[in-house]
Amino acid sequence: MLDATKYQVGYFPVSKEYNSWVEKDHIEKPPVWCSVDMRDGNQSLVIPMSLEEKLEYYKVLLEVGFKEIEVGFPAASETEYEFLRTLIDNDMIPEDVTVQVLTQCREHIIRKTFDACKGAPSAIIHFYNSVSVAQREQVFKKSKEEIKKIAVDGAKLVKKLAAEYEGNFRFEYSPESFTGTEPEYALEVCNAVLDVLEPSETNNVIINLPVTVEMSLPHVYASQVAYMSQNLKYREHVTLSLHPHNDRGTGVADTELALLAGADRVEGTLFGNGERTGNVDIITLAMNMYSHGVDPKLDLSDMNYLVEKYEKNTRMHVYERAPYAGALVFAAFSGSHQDAIAKGMKYRAKNKLHQWNVPYIPIDPKDIGRTYDADVIRVNSQSGKGGIGYLLEQTYGYNLPPKMREHFSYLCKDISDHQHKELKVEEVLDIFIENYLNLESAIAVTDFDFMRENDAVKINITFMKNGEETDLEAEGNGSLNAINNALKAYTGKEYILQVFTQHSMQGQGSQSVAASYIGLEREDGTMFWGAGTDTDVIKASTNALLSAFHNMTKGEN
Repeated sequence: MLDATKYQVGYFPVSKEYNSWVEKDHIEKPPVWCSVDMRDGNQSLVIPMSLEEKLEYYKVLLEVGFKEIEVGFPAASETEYEFLRTLIDNDMIPEDVTVQVLTQCREHIIRKTFDACKGAPSAIIHFYNSVSVAQREQVFKKSKEEIKKIAVDGAKLVKKLAAEYEGNFRFEYSPESFTGTEPEYALEVCNAVLDVLEPSETNNVIINLPVTVEMSLPHVYASQVAYMSQNLKYREHVTLSLHPHNDRGTGVADTELALLAGADRVEGTLFGNGERTGNVDIITLAMNMYSHGVDPKLDLSDMNYLVEKYEKNTRMHVYERAPYAGALVFAAFSGSHQDAIAKGMKYRAKNKLHQWNVPYIPIDPKDIGRTYDADVIRVNSQSGKGGIGYLLEQTYGYNLPPKMREHFSYLCKDISDHQHKELKVEEVLDIFIENYLNLESAIAVTDFDFMRENDAVKINITFMKNGEETDLEAEGNGSLNAINNALKAYTGKEYILQVFTQHSMQGQGSQSVAASYIGLEREDGTMFWGAGTDTDVIKASTNALLSAFHNMTKGEN
């Protein structure tokens, strides 16, 4: 049995007076985004990215639209150092983009970091030290004053070196393990750092509050952020930043609530890559905002491309159910879900709606480069007639009558069930063609001629079976009825032509293709279906009739 008594609350809630943010019901604007894929994400990989891979991934981040990118920990390895120098020496940092580098509050590491950043057109020097109770007592064995001194000395050194080195520098400070720190002490350390850095209108400083380890419910973190936001010195010249990890699986909730509580900036990664359970997923955050009508100011319109580049360069895999980006997140296999989606799509098209409100699908998959046929309605043994029929209609233009759609769906489901696999859309089409469309029957119509007399249509028609032709005359209340009566007379079969529908599939005028669907009912009530296509509407309906007749009589002598 699990023993929960070994765990106790290790975080520090703040006064309820810092809970007023709960009155807000949505995020009104996107934060400043900072990608930490190249540093936090990269250091978590089993095989860190090579220089070439980092350069390729860096370009992807630029394409997405990040204006702040943490490119590495240049004092940590030669590859990290070389990557930053490559960006600077080859003028690969756009004018509107700022690179960010991480350094501990240790003198030799800070100095090497500035060596790597020399000549940078715009760089954020992100320095940190851990301030939590556990780290103070167990790792550093230092007092609060001694830990604060580490942060203050680090601030003094980065400020001094920024004045000495060529380049354009901003500053960011993180009280690492913020979530395990007394809020009033974290505030004390951050304010001491700010007193050194002296934020001003021309010297914006970033204070970053990392969820180094998730320890509390998201609302507790948000109130801690509100406490910091409302008590930081120089607040109008300070950008309050978030860096949530995902140990409890609530990194996105931490971030969204903290943004409501007053934060201005978010550090995270594409698809949530990072140490342990990962960083907060910027894809999910941005798309959540988008689904509420807020432009996240990131270009995520080709999600498949982003997944491909991420998986190639990190050797990680985007989980199939990952929000928005996963291969199956829009997929509906359930028949009831498919039916609701299909009806919602048709309702939206019929009413020419701009607003998106389709059941089960929170955003339009096309907005991120997905397609309805391959990504939304998927066919397996759980699928229903609505979804399968919609898929056939939207992809290939065949609009089956309801009862035929039901018959077709059971056929597809049965095949999927016996083969134990999902059916691709092209396989659905193959099943339709093989079982219904323009089927080759033992009986063929080689010629016909119509003549109208009063309210009746007379037909001279030639049937062929086993190479032998037979001419017949018949009449009916229309062309198809006349052909059907002739077929009955020729074969001696009794049935009722119960269903007939027809529509134009493509093209204009004489080049359009007619699709016809026919259901024949035997005396015992069993229905048999056929479909036909042709540029001639009479031939299309004749093909459908013969296909249905073939299905009704196959296996008979």
